[in-house]
Amino acid sequence: MSKKLARPGKPGAQPVYRNKPLQEHVHDSYRSRGKLPEPTLCPQCGAVFHDGRWQWLSKPEAAHREMCPACHRIHDRFPAGFVKLEGDFLAGHRAEVINLVHHIEKKAKAEHPLQRIMEIVDEHGAVLVTTTDIHLAHGIGEAVRHAYQGHLESHYNPEENLLRIHWKR
Repeated sequence: MSKKLARPGKPGAQPVYRNKPLQEHVHDSYRSRGKLPEPTLCPQCGAVFHDGRWQWLSKPEAAHREMCPACHRIHDRFPAGFVKLEGDFLAGHRAEVINLVHHIEKKAKAEHPLQRIMEIVDEHGAVLVTTTDIHLAHGIGEAVRHAYQGHLESHYNPEENLLRIHWKR
């Protein structure tokens, strides 16, 4: 939508049209279409939707039941984040690195129930960690780089709301 602006101090000058920047909508098919009734309980993990967000609360008595976005992604096997860890250092310190990955998930999941690891698999000498949330994937990549240095690359695809992290040392 454009807005017509007049140029000050120039009689008879042509109007200037300025466009407002478009607010791009991030499409995430796992987000709720509308506002969920409060409270809503996820029957899979026990997270509760309350005060506009998913939280770890005690299970309410008469709650609406609906699967949370993280459980939905896990059920569909459709990750939002991929973290690939590889290199000679990983081969010698695999258990230590995986322990750090689990620690980061535990810390994130305690505050944000939708941030979870879906799977950790060995793949041709590398480790692939899939997550339900792009922020957890980013946090894992940054924590591994901070702890063990190495080279970290990330690629975000806004059309798919997908983050790919690659760490190598």
